Amino acid sequence: MGIEEQIKALEEEIKRTPYNKATEHHIGRLKAKLARLREEAEKKQKKAGPQFSIKKEGDATAVLVGFPSVGKSTLLNALTGAKSEVASYSFTTLKPIPGMLDYKGAKIQVVDVPGVVEGAARGRGRGKEVISAIRNADLIIVVSDVFSAHQIEIVKKELYEGGIRLNQKPPEVVIKKKVRGGINVNSTVPLSIDEETIVEVLMEYRIHNADVIIREDLTIDRLIDAIQGNRVYIPAIEVINKIDLVDSSYLEELRKNFREAVFVSAEKGTGLEELKERIYSRLDFIRVFLKPPGKKPEKEPMVLRRGATVRDVCERLHKDMVENFRYAKVWGKSVKFDGQRVGIDHRLEDGDVLTVYS
Repeated sequence: MGIEEQIKALEEEIKRTPYNKATEHHIGRLKAKLARLREEAEKKQKKAGPQFSIKKEGDATAVLVGFPSVGKSTLLNALTGAKSEVASYSFTTLKPIPGMLDYKGAKIQVVDVPGVVEGAARGRGRGKEVISAIRNADLIIVVSDVFSAHQIEIVKKELYEGGIRLNQKPPEVVIKKKVRGGINVNSTVPLSIDEETIVEVLMEYRIHNADVIIREDLTIDRLIDAIQGNRVYIPAIEVINKIDLVDSSYLEELRKNFREAVFVSAEKGTGLEELKERIYSRLDFIRVFLKPPGKKPEKEPMVLRRGATVRDVCERLHKDMVENFRYAKVWGKSVKFDGQRVGIDHRLEDGDVLTVYS
């Protein structure tokens, strides 16, 4: 039996098996084996044809992802003024099309990629290439139109199967492999899955000796993600487009079912300001004001992602600043007192004033 046949057989068995304490070990082994086989199939599959790639520019990159013909190109044009081709037939976009959204001092690159369809994670419609290209995005905007809002869940499922975890944090699990001594599991919180299941999942990945520290009440799927270590965790926004084409009662019902979505009409410009604000908020920017030595702080801040360090600022300013860096001084929330001297790996906070000495 080939890998694809094994994958289908495991998927069917998991569907047929009810989940409870008695079947937890069995399902854990099945899911681990399924994830491992999918990874093997991915590695064996030869890449054919030109690959998609996104050259990141600006302060952050947001990618529009959705089925063909939901209005992604029109939305890109409306947000950024880009010139993405718009037509009434499917698959208009055949390669990534970028545009730049300038909002609250942040330059946000917005990219329209070819449409994702059901089966994309397994290669349908060049889906693997598209999913691979968006793995390094800073934000994913899942777009549907008012007539096919159910496609949002399909797109999210394809992204999940492609190793992209939306609006999640990485599992709080540390696995330290060792030469001998078996598997030792330690947790700082009560766990819903028992130690035997954890050990069996690890052994499915040929991990027979390891110290495992778990700091969250994780599921079997989260444990597998931690073992594989090749998932990416990206914030996401849901957008429902073309609201100008339906009446208010239909729209009201749709809003009840998609409470977190932003409702827009890219064609008419409705809801775009709310969407821009949501994009800015989800990208979690901070503003840092640069102060040249002996001078006043500059009025226009440098916009960075939360978690940025002095090193990130130096790299943005000039390629030689990291090499020539001596120290920096910071005024603001990230230090204990104003004018505190800090090193290059000091993490900055919103509103900080920074002077770099090199």
